Amino acid sequence: MLRDIEMEVAFTRGLIGRSAFDGRVMAAMAEVPRHRFIPEEARDMAYVNGPVPIGHGQTISQPYIVALMTDLLAPEPGDVMLEVGTGSGYQAAILSRLVKQVYTLEIIEPLSRRAESCLRELGYGNVLCKVADGYQGWPEQGPYDGILVTAATPVIPEPLVAQLKPGARLVIPVGLPHYHQELFLVEKDEYGHASRRSILGVAFVPLTGAHARPEPE
Repeated sequence: MLRDIEMEVAFTRGLIGRSAFDGRVMAAMAEVPRHRFIPEEARDMAYVNGPVPIGHGQTISQPYIVALMTDLLAPEPGDVMLEVGTGSGYQAAILSRLVKQVYTLEIIEPLSRRAESCLRELGYGNVLCKVADGYQGWPEQGPYDGILVTAATPVIPEPLVAQLKPGARLVIPVGLPHYHQELFLVEKDEYGHASRRSILGVAFVPLTGAHARPEPE
């Protein structure tokens, strides 16, 4: 899996602006047992560099994308991060190895409960799960050093941008299902102004919830 990630980094380096991911990120990818976050019937796909269904119409993201999004956040040991879209809990587990605290939101309760149980069993004690609509973030625990969204939204949610600290980053896929999606990096400067840039085209399941779809025409 790690070799596949490295090969894809080499293939996409002109788009992502880097020829290798941070060593700490790759160490976390090596340490966290991905198969434990995948349903038993699909565990033979656990270390293939591709997404895997986890039920409820959701997937665990491709390892390369997990590593890329984590690397784009530029996590530091003292950081507090928010994840929107817990899913299997795998991305939260990766972040937990790199930062002080991870807060993670999932709107589908059975997924959240399963992820919470798995994270607890594996000893990732610095992850706190909550069942909630992630579009609004988790303002009570913010502001955050970084926010990562694991489902595509039609537009970048302003509540998430508002919950970034100055100097913090938001990594988020933007676009509609079955249409073009792009992975964006949003950076808030020391004055609170946010800028964004597209990294590369992606394909994610859509964010769900009352505010996650475009306004009707």
